[in-house]
Amino acid sequence: MVQAAFFAGAIGAIAGAIGVVALRNPFYSVLALVVHLVALAGLFLLLYAQFVAAAQVVVYAGAVMVLYVFVAAYVGAVEEPIWEPIPGQRFLAPLLAAAIFVELSIAILGTGLSALDSEGPTVPLGFGSPAAIGTLLLERFLVVFEAASMLLLVAAVGAVVLAGRRRVASEPGGSGVEDEHAVGGIP
Repeated sequence: MVQAAFFAGAIGAIAGAIGVVALRNPFYSVLALVVHLVALAGLFLLLYAQFVAAAQVVVYAGAVMVLYVFVAAYVGAVEEPIWEPIPGQRFLAPLLAAAIFVELSIAILGTGLSALDSEGPTVPLGFGSPAAIGTLLLERFLVVFEAASMLLLVAAVGAVVLAGRRRVASEPGGSGVEDEHAVGGIP
């Protein structure tokens, strides 16, 4: 039963991650990220990390994804291409993706097949508890945790600023010139 739940969670996580990258609509991409995060929460439950699984669903699949949905809806569809394709990119990208897939498959099969008949890792008492997570976040990984939160904040503020500049330029009666001091449409 545990193996079936693991494979269901792993397939959900991989399918969600592929959906984030493959879908062109930003809204659907955010929804695929929600599927990915919920599948990861299921995998955390299999590791007896109930607190981490609950935090994954409440914080990331809940609050952060609501923020991303609002940012995706606020920014809207982009008509112009974001980047210019690199010459040869359409030929080289599938080859590199196939090479990475083969490399990961060899690594997973090489280490995973030896663990099939084992009982799995031994989980220490208190693993995934709020005290253990707090100790890790506030002592060992404090800088990384704060850097990730700053990165999310900068990304959200940047999306709002970029959307505001585009709105100022496209308003009727506007000169078509963006005001470099306007933020969110406010001069």
